Amino acid sequence: MRRHQDDSGLRIPEALRHEAQEIFKLTDSFCAEHLDAEYGDLCRKLVAKLARKRPSPLERGDLRIWAGAVIYTLGSVNFLFDRSQRLHLTGDQLSMLTGIPKRTLAAKAKLIRDLLRIGPMEPELCRREILDSHPLAWLISVNGVIVDARDMPPEIQAIARRKGLIPELPVPTPKRVEKHEPQKKGRTSK
Repeated sequence: MRRHQDDSGLRIPEALRHEAQEIFKLTDSFCAEHLDAEYGDLCRKLVAKLARKRPSPLERGDLRIWAGAVIYTLGSVNFLFDRSQRLHLTGDQLSMLTGIPKRTLAAKAKLIRDLLRIGPMEPELCRREILDSHPLAWLISVNGVIVDARDMPPEIQAIARRKGLIPELPVPTPKRVEKHEPQKKGRTSK
């Protein structure tokens, strides 16, 4: 099966390109109006994964429902339904804005999570602000020792990224650990 790579580098099978493009139009529009560009990019990534799945669930069903379910799935992964988040919508609001019943969105989102084995805070589908503080996304094994890749030299981070062990971020995350000057021994004046 031939795959088409669109401008953003997403691989989409030729047979599902039209469906994916229609879903992109819906999710791009929704994210531009109610969320942000990062959510829009994540929606495209998730739709492309669904299109590559064999057999693809996008071959059947209402594309509006698939678009809404993709947004709902990403909302679940990224705490969109948590009032403390900067970007926040309730399930009811999402339902109202998409015109799709909340139960339908939730059921289709569960199908997506199960089909693609998407867990809570899935690193590949997390927004940057969540990924930066993700407890497991940065752990790698170096010579049998588990370390936080953000504390490793840039060369090690680059190797880990190439191998797909840590997330690809547009700008390298600065080291989290500050180096402290050792205290001088001896007398201290009061």
